[in-house]
Amino acid sequence: MTRSHLGSLPSDAVAPDPNTLGEENRALQARLAALTEEVGRNDSLLRKTQERELELLRAATLTQLFDRLIGGLRLSYQLDGVTLLLHDPQHEIRHLISGDGKTPDPTPGVCFVDALVTIAPQLTNLERPWLGPYHKADHELLMPGSARPGSLALIPLRRHEQLDGVLVFMSTDPRRFTPELASDFLAHLGLVAAICIENAVNRARLLRSGLTDFLTGFHNRRYLHARLREEMARAQRAHQSIVCLMIDVDHFKRINDQFGHLAGDAVLREVAHRIDAEMRISDTGARFGGDEFAVVLSQATLAEGEKVAARVLRAVSHLPIATGKSATETVTLSIGVGLATPGPGLRDYKVLAERLIAEADAALYRAKSAGRNRIATSPNVVG
Repeated sequence: MTRSHLGSLPSDAVAPDPNTLGEENRALQARLAALTEEVGRNDSLLRKTQERELELLRAATLTQLFDRLIGGLRLSYQLDGVTLLLHDPQHEIRHLISGDGKTPDPTPGVCFVDALVTIAPQLTNLERPWLGPYHKADHELLMPGSARPGSLALIPLRRHEQLDGVLVFMSTDPRRFTPELASDFLAHLGLVAAICIENAVNRARLLRSGLTDFLTGFHNRRYLHARLREEMARAQRAHQSIVCLMIDVDHFKRINDQFGHLAGDAVLREVAHRIDAEMRISDTGARFGGDEFAVVLSQATLAEGEKVAARVLRAVSHLPIATGKSATETVTLSIGVGLATPGPGLRDYKVLAERLIAEADAALYRAKSAGRNRIATSPNVVG
């Protein structure tokens, strides 16, 4: 039996070129390294996305959520800019934020719009994340004030088949966001962000409903006490004082008896509106009960409190208030002014708050006893 030729080359075969095999091997190794690097990047991105989503889900308030959406995502993804556009046609979200003592624009980069289409027409049909180059004509309003935008990722925030907002990522690198890139991570992030915003708005609604007077829209007594304690602590740290105004509508029972309770409700709403118009943005107004209101002026002196009281008195009495289809009534107020300057070492802010209200309330009754339609100031400083 002849020697086995198993594994031998056919007579007409050409032996592989070692150089060619080496090049193919190096190419395969390079491809494998690139795939391994891409898997590592995707794994890192997934972990980073999950961490950011957990941070968003843990946000307790709208303001905290906005901070994490803007600053947190920008830092986490090393972006050159982040904008959050929110559809807020009834200004509800803005009111919920301002109701917490915040300004209507709590975080740079958060923009409230009455209609998203006015910012960029293509947002109307945005179903999934759009990635691509920046075009000034189409995208200028998405990133106002941004320097040298190169590429964008537009991430829709959709809930219940409705576009509630858009999260915009911006990079100065034109190749950072391109249509070829997978956008599943971004789509999931947009869904989580939309859910978080919806939940935060619902929590703010619930909180406000428990701390707001339904008739006037002012805060209620419960909120006033909580806010007073906070202001006491802040005044103590800053070595400053706070002022409390207790306000009573003069002869309100007569208005109810003469014109009816619906007219009385209308008067209370208008009085609250006029008081609110004379308050500073940092002040807090509340319906204390019945026909009595309270205003807390943070970081204020007694002279400043008396000036605000005078403005409120004038604003309410200078123009009659409608009490029916053709009836009007000139309404006057009695106002008591109290001052607190919390001293060092004091920690029972609840007791201090109650003492301040009591001093302002005592001054209020002195104003009523002196003939109403006037201001009285407490001679005692709480603290």
